[in-house]
Amino acid sequence: MNQQIAIKTQAEIEIMREGGKILHECLQLTADMVKPGVSTYELDKFAEDFLRKHDVVPSFKGYHGFPATLCTSVNEQVVHTIPTKTQILKPGDIISIDCGAVHKKMHTDSTVLVGVHPLSNQADSLIKNSEDILDSTLNFIRDGIYLNDLSEHIEKQIHRHGYNVVQELTGHGIGYKLHEPPHVLNYKEGTGRGPQLKAGTTLAIEPIFTTGNGRIQTLHDKWTIVTADGSLASQIEHTILITEDGYEILT
Repeated sequence: MNQQIAIKTQAEIEIMREGGKILHECLQLTADMVKPGVSTYELDKFAEDFLRKHDVVPSFKGYHGFPATLCTSVNEQVVHTIPTKTQILKPGDIISIDCGAVHKKMHTDSTVLVGVHPLSNQADSLIKNSEDILDSTLNFIRDGIYLNDLSEHIEKQIHRHGYNVVQELTGHGIGYKLHEPPHVLNYKEGTGRGPQLKAGTTLAIEPIFTTGNGRIQTLHDKWTIVTADGSLASQIEHTILITEDGYEILT
C-alpha cells in the first residue's frame, strides 16, 4: 500500500484512451456473441483476433503462464476461468468476460457481465445490481479522495444489495504494468484512510462479490476460482482516470 502511486502524463493518458477504446469495442462485440450453444473458446478466439487485428496485444495471454486472452467465468466461477471448447453456454448462465489489452506499452483492463437469456430473477438482478454498484462506485471517485474511503464505499454498495465481498480479490492501479499500486480493496481495512488519490491516477475498479457467503476456492487448474458454496458470483470492471472534477472511463 505504501508503494508509489504513479500519476500519468497527458501522453500516457491518451495512449490508454486509445487502447481502452479498442478494448471496449472488443468486449462489446464479444458480449454480443453470448448465446446458448457458444463455447467460451469461441469467445476467446474472437477477442484475440480482434485485438491483434487492431495491433493491440492481449495482456492476459502468457501472464504468469495464463493460456488465453479472456477470463470467461460462468455462474459460480468468480475469476480467472480459462476458456475451453467444452464449456458451452446455456440458457440461464451468467458470464463475466474479463480482458486486458496492451497498446503502445500501456495496459487497460475491463470486464463485462452478461446473461444467457432467459435468466432467473436472481441472475437478472445480479447483473443489474452489479452495474449499479460499479456506477455508484465511479460516481464516488474524484481528485483527493482517500483509498480506504473508496474501498468502504464499494463495500457499502455491495452490502446494500445483499451480497458479500470476495476479500481476496481486488482492483488495482494500472498503466505500464497490468497491476500497479495501489490495491483497491472492495472492503474497508483497518481504521486509517490510506493514501490520497490524485488526478492523473489510473485505476482498474472491479467490485467482486457473491450471492453467497463470499468464500472462494481455487480449482485444480490453479487458475479458476469458484465460490465455495456454489453461489453465483459477479465481477464487473472499468479502467478509469481520476480527473480534477471526477473521473473518466477509459474502457
